[in-house]
Amino acid sequence: MNIYTWNVNGLRAAIKNGFMDWFAATDADIVCLQETRLLPEELPKTAVFPEEYHLFWNPAEKRGYSGTATFTRIKPESVTGLGLEEFDSEGRVQLVHFKNFTVINTYWPNSQDERKRLPYKLDFCQAIGDKMDELVAAGKNVILCGDYNIAHEAIDLARPKQNENSAGYYIEEREAMTAFLSRGYVDVFRSLYPEEVMYTWWSYRGRARANNVGWRLDYHCVNSSFMKQVKDIRICNDVTGSDHCPVALSLKAFKGNKRS
Repeated sequence: MNIYTWNVNGLRAAIKNGFMDWFAATDADIVCLQETRLLPEELPKTAVFPEEYHLFWNPAEKRGYSGTATFTRIKPESVTGLGLEEFDSEGRVQLVHFKNFTVINTYWPNSQDERKRLPYKLDFCQAIGDKMDELVAAGKNVILCGDYNIAHEAIDLARPKQNENSAGYYIEEREAMTAFLSRGYVDVFRSLYPEEVMYTWWSYRGRARANNVGWRLDYHCVNSSFMKQVKDIRICNDVTGSDHCPVALSLKAFKGNKRS
């Protein structure tokens, strides 16, 4: 089973840049998108998804802003928001509940220059951790994927010293990420590849992607007891069409979660 996460930086633009070809080639079980920035009725006519996929849209109230979407071959038991208006109104969270696990598709806020939205970002981090704790306490396994808008450690961005006062690498954000993981969650990529230097986002400026001057902002995190179910994780940095690239989590097969 494979679960992809990708910040497409505008789904309409990504479709123009080959998204549908990529989608067909992945043969994915679950695809979680962030920053879709559209209503489902605004999809181009060329965007025709195979009938076996269940499509769940979560646009922001503000048109052309934020938004998440999840496409899954496995029919979920239910799909909900976080239950907090300040985050749900921006289309930032989808909880997709399956028999064996819950996928939480998230687009974390950007803390912005001069820490303008840092309190909102830290509140979001706390709320996500609280929700995951609630699910785990109820006996659920959780997969938290998406664009976290945080480079957790120095290895996760090309120029850490120069960016200590940059959004996404503020010390408060890094500490919040550390605190979140200490609740009993695992950054899957860093756990499996502790010394691997790979990025998932590159600025459009200064040939950053060509020179691999990037940040690792896109993650899959799971509750620690679920790591035994993880097969591998792959940063698909050869895929273009956005300033982010997809990240693919591979799980070992489950009984009872059949494609539908």
